[in-house]
Amino acid sequence: MQYGVIMAGGSGTRLWPMSRAERPKQLLPIIGGKSLLRLSFERLLQFLPPERICVCTSAAHRAQVVAELPDMARGNLLGEPCPRDTANAVGFPAAVLLKRDPQAVMAVVTADHVIEPVDRFAQCIRQGFVVAAEHPESLVTFGIVPTFGHTGLGYVHRADALSLQSGAAGAYRVSEFKEKPDQATADRYVASGDYYWNSGMFVWRCDTFLAELQQHLPESAKGLATIAAAWDTPRQSEVLAAVYPTLPKISVDYGVMEPASLGKGKASVAVVEMPVRWIDVGSWPALAEVLKSDGDGNVTEGGPAVVIDSQQNIIVSDDPEHLVSAIGLRDMIIIHTRKATLVCPRSEAQRVKTLVDLTKARFGTKYL
Repeated sequence: MQYGVIMAGGSGTRLWPMSRAERPKQLLPIIGGKSLLRLSFERLLQFLPPERICVCTSAAHRAQVVAELPDMARGNLLGEPCPRDTANAVGFPAAVLLKRDPQAVMAVVTADHVIEPVDRFAQCIRQGFVVAAEHPESLVTFGIVPTFGHTGLGYVHRADALSLQSGAAGAYRVSEFKEKPDQATADRYVASGDYYWNSGMFVWRCDTFLAELQQHLPESAKGLATIAAAWDTPRQSEVLAAVYPTLPKISVDYGVMEPASLGKGKASVAVVEMPVRWIDVGSWPALAEVLKSDGDGNVTEGGPAVVIDSQQNIIVSDDPEHLVSAIGLRDMIIIHTRKATLVCPRSEAQRVKTLVDLTKARFGTKYL
């Protein structure tokens, strides 16, 4: 049977101070009054019933996720006691689903993307399920058709087209994964037409993925098997708390997908082309791309704002009683919350994470 898994464990430090440890970015109602998590859930509802959608998130955010997704089955909420990176964040639900259903096939999506149009996204995920059914040894990833040479993303190099009984096009074998390139290399990738942005979304049979995990990350595979054996039993929480923190911290790309693409395991890697508008909401400028702006390019969201002779600014507030005003500003970011305020040029947005680290060093977690 087919399932969907939403990875929702990120902290979103580049969206500080709105995104904080107690309420990370995927839970903020910042896209038309909806959270990124809610939007991700609704995308999966295009082709899956709610009882077959799972969420893997931090255990500390369980109550907030339940409130955000009241139509999700409570047994499908998997709370990580601590972050152990994406190899375990996808292996955890794979192990649980395999215990419940030996034929389980899972689609893995994330809770920090904006994807449009939704119907094309759904069509591509369905095709991923077709690939996994016809080629059960495959680990399927989704390649976003790039629109420019992005240096902040990884790339997937496609090889030969994959033969499907349905005759559908757009599925390929993967030649290799490429790390974040320099500008000249990124431009060359896009010009070739043979590279995609690495979306971080997948489809695979749970048994196929766990076999690869055993091959490449045996310590994780062993620990997750122990957790799965206790799942849906009275010892579920006890075993999870004891075992999960001991798992090696590594990403699924480094730990599984890259070695598999190089033929170092038993699985093969395929990519399904996904020609959609895809925004990884990992910074304030990225978020501004999906918010409405005025005639001068100013984005204002949340509380009231007044601007004079100002262009291309991002102004966001979580306080409806606090007015933010600006005069003669251009290309600035102003984020106001009850605990902290951020002001910086748009060009310095990627340094917010550094600012968060410095804030933590000086004040502990008080403002985080």
